[in-house]
Amino acid sequence: MNLLTTLGIFAIVAIAAKKIGQWFSKIGLPYITGYLLAGVVAGPFVFGLLPKESTTDLRFIDDISLAVIAFVAGSELYLKEIRQRVRTIGTIAGAVILFAAPLGGIALYVLTAYIPFADGMTTMERVAIAILGSTILLALSPPSTIAVIKEVRAKGDFTRTLLGVTVSMDVLIIVLFAVAVAVASALLTGIGFSVIFIGLLVIDLGAAIIAGIIVGKLLEAVMATRLPGLARIALVVLIGYVVFASSHALTALTYGSTVELHIEPLLVALIGGFYMTNYTQFRNPFEHLLHDISPIVYVAFFTLTGVGIKLDILAQTWPIAVALFAVRFVGIYVGGWVGSKAAGEPKRFAQYAGLALITQAGIALGLAREVAVEFPALGDAFATMVISVVVINEVVGPLFLKMALKRVGEVNLPETHPTGTRRDVLILGIEQQSLALAKQLQQADWQVMMADTDREHVMYVADEATLQTHHIHTVTADELDGLLTTEVDAVVAMLSNDTDNLHALEMAYKKGVRRLIVRPNDLNTAAQFSELGALVIDPTSAMVNMLEQTVRSPQSAAILLHQDSGREVVQVTVNNSDVDGMLLRDLRLPEGVLMLDVIRDGNVILPNGYTRLHMKDEVTIVGREDGLNEAMLKLGF
Repeated sequence: MNLLTTLGIFAIVAIAAKKIGQWFSKIGLPYITGYLLAGVVAGPFVFGLLPKESTTDLRFIDDISLAVIAFVAGSELYLKEIRQRVRTIGTIAGAVILFAAPLGGIALYVLTAYIPFADGMTTMERVAIAILGSTILLALSPPSTIAVIKEVRAKGDFTRTLLGVTVSMDVLIIVLFAVAVAVASALLTGIGFSVIFIGLLVIDLGAAIIAGIIVGKLLEAVMATRLPGLARIALVVLIGYVVFASSHALTALTYGSTVELHIEPLLVALIGGFYMTNYTQFRNPFEHLLHDISPIVYVAFFTLTGVGIKLDILAQTWPIAVALFAVRFVGIYVGGWVGSKAAGEPKRFAQYAGLALITQAGIALGLAREVAVEFPALGDAFATMVISVVVINEVVGPLFLKMALKRVGEVNLPETHPTGTRRDVLILGIEQQSLALAKQLQQADWQVMMADTDREHVMYVADEATLQTHHIHTVTADELDGLLTTEVDAVVAMLSNDTDNLHALEMAYKKGVRRLIVRPNDLNTAAQFSELGALVIDPTSAMVNMLEQTVRSPQSAAILLHQDSGREVVQVTVNNSDVDGMLLRDLRLPEGVLMLDVIRDGNVILPNGYTRLHMKDEVTIVGREDGLNEAMLKLGF
């Protein structure tokens, strides 16, 4: 089978894999499981559409995919976002490595006595397997972690620290992997350890850092061009491929010589991505480019990985995989607990830190594929064993992560929303317009309470099961006790008596409610409401102003009227300490989300790249719902 035929068949299989992955996602399983399954089915052990040698023929797809995965891993480590929790992140990551790596290595060494492909291996060869395997099994999964965090709308110190540890761990693991490969190579070739070996290791790591910076400079030059998007993507992919091809060529060229060099390509690509996101002005464009090409890359990589899975080896090693999963779980859990305690985190934090770090995916599979390439003696058999462990972690890891986030109280789903982290609004006055307002706010995940002094109005909506309605006899502090609390974020006064409206807003102002809105019955009272800082809505003038806005700027009016295709305008209160004092230019807002203004101490600031955000700032942003949700999790609520 020639290369073009193989590539054509693989393209068809990859398209099918994408559909299977989407179906797996709908039933609650990871999408990569679907991709791997499609590759296995198309591979030599089932239908044979892609023969055994196809993994070698399509090795360039592996190289490109691994380069992009490493670029993504490097770009996710944005120093300015984790600067306030560096000590905690470093302590937890260090403790996890300290406990999980030796435990996993010992377990792997013992288990090699029961692994078929390790039969006849020497002690040094078994040690090499233990070193490589224990390093790979430490890798985590930032994409899977981010996906779960978005799904449950988690936010808080635990969530931010968890994400920082997950990203940092992958960076550390790739560095450790470069060292592990050098050590394993010395063991498998019988070279042994010496001053020369240590010197070569230092040279390899130093060369990787220099090469990574050069790659970062090349990526910066590509992003600085005015080339079309597809041309930029092609150049970024080409740079990634050259990184891997050059590394393999250098290893082959120096193999057997006195100075045998191995510059780990994953580390080079990771440093390139890290350089782009932290030391250039093209952080956001580069991130968006990776976001565009990552889905295609993941499908291709995981599908090809599935083709390389040896079902005969998998059938023999699945008990080993279960045992390794259990050992890894214990090591990470203990490391997370010890690291959290050493960092001075609360008991609940320490109790669930390890539980939230089980998920694995791309980097671990990438490292396993690298071992198959670098050490043909281990080959696909070793990769199959590691992949089986990764699949288990990828399936159960998100479940543990969700559990941990719920137990620490940082999940912000409507049914489990903790007090004080969701928007609460009190609407005074029950009639058609206020009811319509209440239902729209509920759709936007606000907690709505309604009250009226007229019992008949309250009884009118008694059948509205989703609404919290209350009858108050008069507008007094005693009557509003329990409704007008410090957790209320907005009060909308729409009672039929303006004196009651004014009294209610005065009490809300004293409670520190920042958003006061009133629909007055008599515009002569508007000045009194304005003195409180309330936003006065007069239906007549509001309609005229909206019509004028529609004539002068139809698109902005369409957004406000919810007639635009998915875009909305929201105002967010900054309460994330990690962005306190951060320049707007350093804030990684999702693609398609723009910041319109910042309100600080009652003053409106028109933002630019050098505007610093501070706690309790009210920022107005515009974008589509998914982007706005992500931005709100980053900024506050």
